Amino acid sequence: MTDTSLGERELDVMAALWELRSGTVGEVLAHLGEPLAYTTILTILRNLEAKQCVRREEEGRGHRYFPLVERQAAQRSALARLMDGIFQGSPHALLAQLVSDHAVSAAELQALAKQVRQRGSKRRDR
Repeated sequence: MTDTSLGERELDVMAALWELRSGTVGEVLAHLGEPLAYTTILTILRNLEAKQCVRREEEGRGHRYFPLVERQAAQRSALARLMDGIFQGSPHALLAQLVSDHAVSAAELQALAKQVRQRGSKRRDR
């Protein structure tokens, strides 16, 4: 993914496309289930195309849009911006905030700790 920032509505539209795998303006609009104008979704899709996040193919009188960016790449980029911008680049501060604000079970924390240990051992093996 390019280092292009996506706005909240752009992320909503991308989430719809990831779930649908592709969609027309009408399909994306229906999937969002929000009272937005057709032209609003069309404008967002055109902006996403300009950012090289989606591609379009002609379909009848309209177009079908396909995501070019994987969800995980977008998540990684958004999380990096969040961590750098709000948490001064500290993964510890980000995780501490998540744990304190959300009901994270002991089992989830243990699974996360296991994942961190595994990640650490993979880095040492390199």
